[in-house]
Amino acid sequence: MTIQSLVPIPYDECKVRERDRVTWSSQRLVPLLEKAARRDLGILKIHSHPGGFRDFSSIDDEADKDLFNSVFGWTDSAFPHASAVMLPDGSMFGRAIQPDGSFQRIDSILVPGDNLHFWTAEQGSAVPSFAKRHAQLFGSGTTQRLREMSVAVVGCSGTGSPVIEQLARLGVGRLVIVDPDHIEDKNLNRILNATREDAYLRRPKVEVMARAIAAMGFGTELEIIADDLATPRAVRAVAACDVVFGCMDGVEGRHLLNRLAALYVLPYFDLGVKLEADGQGSVNEACGAVHYIRPDGSTLLDRKVYTVAQLKSAGLKRTDPKAYREQVKAGYIKGVAEDRPAVISINMQIASTAVNEFLARLHPYRYDDNAEFAVVRKSFIQGAEYRETEGPSSGTFTAHVGKGDVRPLLSMPELSEAEDVS
Repeated sequence: MTIQSLVPIPYDECKVRERDRVTWSSQRLVPLLEKAARRDLGILKIHSHPGGFRDFSSIDDEADKDLFNSVFGWTDSAFPHASAVMLPDGSMFGRAIQPDGSFQRIDSILVPGDNLHFWTAEQGSAVPSFAKRHAQLFGSGTTQRLREMSVAVVGCSGTGSPVIEQLARLGVGRLVIVDPDHIEDKNLNRILNATREDAYLRRPKVEVMARAIAAMGFGTELEIIADDLATPRAVRAVAACDVVFGCMDGVEGRHLLNRLAALYVLPYFDLGVKLEADGQGSVNEACGAVHYIRPDGSTLLDRKVYTVAQLKSAGLKRTDPKAYREQVKAGYIKGVAEDRPAVISINMQIASTAVNEFLARLHPYRYDDNAEFAVVRKSFIQGAEYRETEGPSSGTFTAHVGKGDVRPLLSMPELSEAEDVS
């Protein structure tokens, strides 16, 4: 379930407001129910337990049965609605209300702002032995949250493979890895755990990553997808995760992942490295950046990571390669990047920066607020690090935030066609 909008109940509409009971007029629900019925949306009720009681009370049971019986009668939905409780410390727990009136526990709740708030139904499990030293720094709570999280990594080459390595060794419980390519000699210098035999046998990159993670023996659950992100299976697998790391060079892939993150309310860490040289050993540029993309914030397009023109040319290259080559030759498309230099030490530093940004938002430990770190840039030539706050949003994906599962998938007809064929 993803949340599209929040509607607070004004204080003066609560006829009874006591420590163990609050009542309010159901008239506030009427326009929401009309919208839910029209667009087949769900209703989520959130209330608080000021005393800190960490379960649904008998009063909650009675109220939810009464309210949601009416909700189902109004919306005639085949899908569940939900009820959640917020405690004084800010933590939350919830349950789904099924069409037959039964309750089903919600396993986890994620609120992705500048900080990542993540709560699960299961709390207090023992920290595994391999993660005890992590717990010494971040505490058992954060370490356990990592064990309960599902993280997607799209792209597992230069920056992707060290991101995957670090996430696995930090104890992330489930990893979804997406990459359509196979190992080649030319990328052995920057893909962790890849061998010359892998290149000779043209093993898929995702299989090499899976082999390495399995050898660690940490019990990490894996889903590997040796396919492009722009496929129904890949989109659904990434959408089911709690966090996503984008480790791609391609403009179309990044745009698609930004769109996916908006629809499914996913926090998205985008990694980029830029290396320019004259081919004779002279370095013109060596830098990298990590963008933290909030589902409701500015996009990579807003931040000028790429332009609309680059997005169009990438689409032309995919759909009509001949026309693309002709436009490049004629000079209509400029700045076409072929195989650029790649240095594992720089890739690994940007990968580590991204993983540390993730940890800093899951377990805030910096002196400065996380809002100060929407973008972290590193210049290896200058030996400097820069940070930027959230910039203005043009609203590219605003209308899509929180839509979740729609048809066609991601509101993209090409995904619908692929889905129908499969």
